[in-house]
Amino acid sequence: MSALPREAAPFLGFGRLLRRYGFAIAPEQVTGFMQAVTLLGPRSMNDIREAALATLAPPPDRRAEFEAHFQSHFYGNTSAVSASEADEETRIKDDGGADDEQIKAEHSREGGELSSALEQLSTRDFQRNDNGLTAFRRKLSAALPARRSFRTVHTHSRGKLDLRRSLREIVSADGDIPSPLLRRRQTVPRKLLILIDVSGSMKLHTADYLKLAHAAVQGTDRAEIFTFGTRLTRITTALRIRDRDRALARASAQVDDWDGGTRMGPTLLAFLSVPRFSAFARGAAVVILSDALERGGHAEMETAMRRLSARAFRLSLATPLAGDPRFRPVTAALSAILPVLDDLVDGSSVKGLTDFILSLARPAPAAKTIWKRVS
Repeated sequence: MSALPREAAPFLGFGRLLRRYGFAIAPEQVTGFMQAVTLLGPRSMNDIREAALATLAPPPDRRAEFEAHFQSHFYGNTSAVSASEADEETRIKDDGGADDEQIKAEHSREGGELSSALEQLSTRDFQRNDNGLTAFRRKLSAALPARRSFRTVHTHSRGKLDLRRSLREIVSADGDIPSPLLRRRQTVPRKLLILIDVSGSMKLHTADYLKLAHAAVQGTDRAEIFTFGTRLTRITTALRIRDRDRALARASAQVDDWDGGTRMGPTLLAFLSVPRFSAFARGAAVVILSDALERGGHAEMETAMRRLSARAFRLSLATPLAGDPRFRPVTAALSAILPVLDDLVDGSSVKGLTDFILSLARPAPAAKTIWKRVS
């Protein structure tokens, strides 16, 4: 394939810039952008701007940010970007080797006593113990919820007629009619997506959660693991290392925001803004391990949970606070997201979590129904 002319570099660079800041820009859109610029001449910078708006299609709520990046990239006006960005950003870190991506996020707010919006970077060491995770790892793949794939497999009963193969058999048998050949759609396990809160209010539980996550990744190739606090980090690749001590050490080195503040809403929105990450949630069993102590306003958190619920097969929140018999989901944030949760369960022990994850294939009443009875 021939190399693109040097004149195309600014337009390619603008697409990369938008992706780095969390805009969902597909390669086809960047190609369309360059084609639109070619068709328009262009006679002025306004033609380029209109082509960008038409083909890159920024969402209405991020139009001002899009304009600021356009001014910065094509005019060198960096002050426009500075004015459009919030005081704090949610950084995305992909352990697959991609550069950190910066996503716009609002300055975070007040909430639980142990919850904070301030970013505090640190690392974490893990000690070895099992807590029954070996048995969990062995059972997980077979216990995950299943879905019917579009792929089909041969079967001897309870399938649909495979007309093509049956006709081939008839031709090869010189017109004799053999037993009909059947096919059925293949059943495959659903993806398991675990999102782990590593903020300061979860400090007593994150070590156990990471061990559980390692067992999940070792137990099925359908698991994806992310951590979030003030940043979002994908650690699935690190947890694929079979030796748990080495895997957790590598994951610890990748996560920069251990025991820091809480920006649950912005980090979950950042997760959803990256198409490749958002695809992990589609049709998956999503388990969020967090106390859900969001700082201040919970609008972003509610929006993110609704979007996750729309994509997921099942959305579950496991909070260590539910280990207290007096716990009730009465905070503003929990009350807002309870209607979109399939499960709100106790996340205070590894044993309880493993039993819950192994039961995800079994139907259960919605979280709102259960907690109405308790209240």
